[in-house]
Amino acid sequence: MSTAWPGALTGRGAARLGAALRAAAPERVGVVSAVVGLTAQVRGLRCPVGELVTIAGAQDGGRNTDAEVVAVGRDTLTIMPLGPMAGLAQGDLVRARTEPLLVPTGRGLLGRVLDGLGRPIDGKGPLAGGPGVPVANDSPNSMDRARIRVPLSTGVRVVDTLTTIGRGQRMGLFAGSGVGKSSLLSMIARGTEAEVSVIALVGERGREVREFLEDDLGPVGLARSIVVVATGDEPALVRLRAAFMATRIAESFRDTGADVMLMMDSLTRVAMAQREIGLSVGEPPATRGYPPSTFSVLARLLERAGTDTTGSVTGMYTVLVDGDDHNEPIADAVRSILDGHIVLDRKLAVAGHFPSIDALGSISRVASKVCTPEQKADAAILRRVMAARRAAQDLIDVGAYQPGSNPLVDAALLHAAPINRFLQQELEHQVPAEESWTELRSLVTVFGGLQ
Repeated sequence: MSTAWPGALTGRGAARLGAALRAAAPERVGVVSAVVGLTAQVRGLRCPVGELVTIAGAQDGGRNTDAEVVAVGRDTLTIMPLGPMAGLAQGDLVRARTEPLLVPTGRGLLGRVLDGLGRPIDGKGPLAGGPGVPVANDSPNSMDRARIRVPLSTGVRVVDTLTTIGRGQRMGLFAGSGVGKSSLLSMIARGTEAEVSVIALVGERGREVREFLEDDLGPVGLARSIVVVATGDEPALVRLRAAFMATRIAESFRDTGADVMLMMDSLTRVAMAQREIGLSVGEPPATRGYPPSTFSVLARLLERAGTDTTGSVTGMYTVLVDGDDHNEPIADAVRSILDGHIVLDRKLAVAGHFPSIDALGSISRVASKVCTPEQKADAAILRRVMAARRAAQDLIDVGAYQPGSNPLVDAALLHAAPINRFLQQELEHQVPAEESWTELRSLVTVFGGLQ
């Protein structure tokens, strides 16, 4: 009679053996020794950072609360609950979980709305996705990443022509509050030619979630999207996990060869969640109170998007700039990591110019690799005309500009209305990329012989 080592088992047999071994393993139990702020101290339990535990509270009828290990000391663990802190007390039992938190996957997730822990919150019943995968995942090897060669249409005319995005690119939407970031994201979600859209709403107001789903995204956009929501009142760990969970879902589709659009609103609130976590476990505050781990977490999160050997994840991340200061620490760090940025201007929004994109202040670092020479030339002419008018705006405002002094300024003034019509677009209106380039060609043709 032959015997097989456990390592030789595969498939269902290995899974059943693994489940049996976990069930037979001794239970690891500790006790809560203190609860301070957003964290609890646990004695008598050894766990690595990132492992999940369950707190068996003596209050509220023995309510169980999941938590995550966020720091390890000589004799204690520091954990942060993934739910309300109320009811936790000294002496509560803490049990190590044998199963990691898994991220649901599969096309059965399309049209669904999940919370920051991957549970459905849309009232449509259980998820019909495939087997779950761990949240943690490595970013693609830099030598295995495919080159970005193909443009990705967003349906937004000014984006597709003046800040052209490639499949697998990572772009930032930089703006202050109330300038139209969510509206622009909804336009891209409805108009993109990507097969799947994964949308993470991190730190949003609870009131705005249904408005975004029903008004901005709409039934058509939702049908091809997966939405992950962690509102501002959720614990910091849940908000941070929502960002990584949405990224992991996008990665699972990329692994099947799909082109995915990952949209996150907002990356600033992800950084704020990490700041809460870092300061709670004793990290020293650095720039504007952000601990050093904040910037490493952002880099790790953003590097997971992009191309791989198969498929791509095109990232669109909103950055809520503090006081419209585009050089504040988070905006500056994110801009250095991403492959381009789109700047939204409050002055344009106040003037009713939507989308309120400052085309001259926005740039795509891969536009030159995904556009034809003719397209690059047309975009450059329009940019030069707009830049010339901006440089001469003070003279124009006081009536000191003399027509004929600068052909670029003359073209900008003569064709101001067509230029504005090209730059603006209704929220419900999607324009195919080919049509956008045709309109740009027609626009620059009327400028005459400008080079």
